Amino acid sequence: MQNPNQSPRLTVQEIRDGCIHSHEGDENEIRICAMEEEFRQGLDIIKDVDRAVTIFGSARTDVSSPYYEKAKRLADRIVKEAQCAVLTGGGPGIMQGANEGAHNAGGDSFGFTIKLPSEQHTNPFVTREIPFYYFFTRKVAMTFTADAFLVFPGGFGTLDEAFEVTTLMQTGKIPAVPMIFVGVDFWSPLFDFIKAKMLGEEKTISPKDMDLIILTDDEDLIIKTIQSAPFYKK
Repeated sequence: MQNPNQSPRLTVQEIRDGCIHSHEGDENEIRICAMEEEFRQGLDIIKDVDRAVTIFGSARTDVSSPYYEKAKRLADRIVKEAQCAVLTGGGPGIMQGANEGAHNAGGDSFGFTIKLPSEQHTNPFVTREIPFYYFFTRKVAMTFTADAFLVFPGGFGTLDEAFEVTTLMQTGKIPAVPMIFVGVDFWSPLFDFIKAKMLGEEKTISPKDMDLIILTDDEDLIIKTIQSAPFYKK
């Protein structure tokens, strides 16, 4: 349920219209204004969320996929057993599976939606939607309150999200929290590349950096890892 003391959520168009009104004729200032308002709205809405898990994954995953069902099961357990809100991009595919699990478990089911020319629509299991135009403002908001991340199979967007967050943890810009890649068959070639090339041959990362990422399909281990992780104070 939305906190009645929270600011009203503006649509992407409402944010832009307000910025045009404030900075008419200066497109650069309009863009800066829109970015600032997206940051303000996103962070304001989630600042009071005590515990949350962000789930990344493909919008193209079919509802019949085992990964969809796995996302739904894990989100259900995250709400019930770890007492966390679930954050996704609010679209179809893996995001819908996670939101469905959280919604059906009676938890907060956030959707950080993004305006795209295709694919993206808000799934019906989002209980709290925050709209964005810019990917980077959206990623900041999705990262701001998360105490763990689950990375399901996905495409370029999922890789971008996962490795930007991992880089922020690696460089100490945000606290190191569990970054769990779910889908051993899908992600194993990537982990092999990281170990053989990045860690091994080229040494572009250090051995301790491998501690930042976990690869597993074990749902009990995933829940236990989330439960045992220290939740950081926002």
